[in-house]
Amino acid sequence: MAHARVRGAARPLLLAVDRDPASLERLEGELERAFGNGYRVRAELTAAEAVRTLERAHDNAAPVAVVLVDHAFAPDERDTILTTARTLHPDARRALLVEWGDWKSREIARTILSAVAVGDVSYYVLKPWTTRDELFHRTVAEFVQEWSRSDATTMREVVVVAGRSSPRAAEVRSLLVRNGVPHAYRERGTDLADRVERVIRQRGHDLSGVDVLVTMPAIAGAPVLTDPSDVEIAEAWGVRTTLDDDRAFDLVVVGAGPAGLATSVYGSSEGLRTLVVESEAIGGQAGSSSLIRNYLGFSRGISGAELAQRGYQQAWVFGAHVLLMREVVGLRPLGAEFEVEVAELGSVTARAVVLASGVSYRRLGVAALEALTGAGVFYGASVSEAHAMTGRRAVVVGGGNSAGQAVLHLARYCEKVTLAVRAETLESGMSQYLVDAIDAAEVVEVRTEVEVVGGGGDGWLEHVVLRDRRTGLDTEPLRTDGLFVMIGAQPRTDWLPDGIRRDARGFVLAGTDAAASGAWPRERPPRPYETTMPGVFVVGDLRSGSVKRVAAAVGEGSVVVSQVHECLAADDA
Repeated sequence: MAHARVRGAARPLLLAVDRDPASLERLEGELERAFGNGYRVRAELTAAEAVRTLERAHDNAAPVAVVLVDHAFAPDERDTILTTARTLHPDARRALLVEWGDWKSREIARTILSAVAVGDVSYYVLKPWTTRDELFHRTVAEFVQEWSRSDATTMREVVVVAGRSSPRAAEVRSLLVRNGVPHAYRERGTDLADRVERVIRQRGHDLSGVDVLVTMPAIAGAPVLTDPSDVEIAEAWGVRTTLDDDRAFDLVVVGAGPAGLATSVYGSSEGLRTLVVESEAIGGQAGSSSLIRNYLGFSRGISGAELAQRGYQQAWVFGAHVLLMREVVGLRPLGAEFEVEVAELGSVTARAVVLASGVSYRRLGVAALEALTGAGVFYGASVSEAHAMTGRRAVVVGGGNSAGQAVLHLARYCEKVTLAVRAETLESGMSQYLVDAIDAAEVVEVRTEVEVVGGGGDGWLEHVVLRDRRTGLDTEPLRTDGLFVMIGAQPRTDWLPDGIRRDARGFVLAGTDAAASGAWPRERPPRPYETTMPGVFVVGDLRSGSVKRVAAAVGEGSVVVSQVHECLAADDA
């Protein structure tokens, strides 16, 4: 059949592959109707032609946004198309095409589930059955939007220019990713970076000696930032980093991870004047997850940063005050209220406080590797560094879901990814869907019962050394360009007063644990999420005995608000 007209080789490609000519013609027409002005549409009847189209796009450095493949192809043909797309165009979104009603077939269901489980596709797409099928358009548009946010060449609202070996540039990129700020990184010395710097110099800016340059072309009048602090970046983007004169709140939430955001959404929506204070990034540790696939309601999965950004927007719409890049450093009772001290900004008062500051990844403690933090050694920064690892080698340390998600994200770009795990098996700490996908990833090597004991490099990480925990012997230096560490969980509780008891690992006691500690001061029992200081609650990963899952943290954050209401109504804080 006739292919769609090519209106410009630079336009991103939408590829549909279906062995039924009538179905393919309808697909092509609907894609052209909805996306033809900005995208190049190709429709292929055979796997061989689809592979050639993908290979030509790769040879011509033409971007591929979406690849839709009919599930009815023979497994080997279908796998060939999807493998070619994943290898040559790792940012492209891939999906199986399914006829309406076909989901009733167990065989088709198994095909879809298997393809999703091993990462061949993101999801399935129902074929258009009528002209102007808006459900089909919306589904493909969501894929296109996801691709546009991951493609490094797409224009972005924020642009970062820096050298590849700049530790500060790695911090800035991680900050932007975890806060859900769409941005592009331009490596100094490339044509794209030179173009940006030339424009900035023409505006009269001296870039001599500048390590990191940040511009925000989407915001009219935004300043050009040279070697900016985190606060300067946030303020330029329009994020609140200061307090108003009115510093009296009903509820102060410490931390804007999933638990803290849920607390702020429910608190502010139910009439509580709520302040949320976050020292690093919206989303907490979960914000670094490249894809969360087991969160209810997001069947295709969602990145931790996007989930957090949606929660932030909800809280903001309900009137919550969100203060970013600021750290809470003190808490003490003040009559029937609490005084909460924010570093550099002074104090606020609150009738109740919810602790939701979460945990941070444990450090390796290897001096040679700590010296290379940001220069090839990263703690939970895989999403922001993945593009820079294209064609390179990476090592991920950790056995939890965050490590598994990082491995699969890096596998889209890296020549090889090694997963180093202390445990005997992946199944002991990781969800099965991630284990299955890792097993199916050809570029991933899993090493169990090992730990990182050494490494080094000249200004940038070049190798790591693993130790076999069974034999006690060190391995030969493992060549790598990036080490991504996602091990353990360290609670952020050093700043808390002695009146708030913690367990041996530093996690905050609540509910029955608080009552059993011997430090509970009231005759009534503490509420389920109440600490040993009445009126102060704890939720999420910070709570002793909590389930370390995003859904659990969101659940606790929503439930705790009812306990806050009880506390305020009883006036017993």
